[in-house]
Amino acid sequence: MTEWYKEDLAYIHDVGHADFALESAPGILEILDQSRIPESLVVDLGCGSGLWARELVDTGYRVLGIDISEAMVEISRRRVPEAEFRVGSLFDADIPPCAAVTAISEVLNYLFDEEPGGLIPFFRRVYEALVPGGVFVFDVLGPGQVPPGATARGLREGEDWAVISEREEDAERGTMTRRIVSFRKVGEHYRRDEEIHRVRLYKPVEISGLLRRVGFGVRTMRSYGSYPLAEGHAAFVARKPA
Repeated sequence: MTEWYKEDLAYIHDVGHADFALESAPGILEILDQSRIPESLVVDLGCGSGLWARELVDTGYRVLGIDISEAMVEISRRRVPEAEFRVGSLFDADIPPCAAVTAISEVLNYLFDEEPGGLIPFFRRVYEALVPGGVFVFDVLGPGQVPPGATARGLREGEDWAVISEREEDAERGTMTRRIVSFRKVGEHYRRDEEIHRVRLYKPVEISGLLRRVGFGVRTMRSYGSYPLAEGHAAFVARKPA
């Protein structure tokens, strides 16, 4: 099992952090509809616990979800038995021919693994997998998440869980480190676990430039439909020419 989004944090993310996937879903479905994407295969990279996959299947799409976390994939398979899910890195997983690719909730930022040569080889693989006129919809975090020299701390809790987090940004390296301590109630007691996540922060203009080099037409957004993204969080619709 990977060291990221293990059983307890996967559970907590699913029950306590579902808002982004559910609130952004109508806007992304509208993008697919406006792009005249047929109700065929959508590949969801970094599929998490299958919340977005559930929305896609309910709308009539076929879905292949890929995630590096075995625990997340287990939840996805229970939630969306009609879809196919695979455990794997989005950077080396096979992307079959499809009408759309999605990577929702900053999954491209994570440094669980890195694509040799940066994002260009990955964007090329997505471009080659898409049918003419297909779209790649995703979002990324940019620099400025934490003030220089500061540590941002947070606490979230639910009925049977709590999460304490710390975030520090390295502006010189363009990265941010999250230290996440989780507590989940199992029987009469709480079980403690800890994970450290590193993410690379991308400027929107940098991402747009890379996508255009590959051949995509690009639109940058500050929201998914009526659902606004936070400061320093940008979304992209990258279209392969018809």
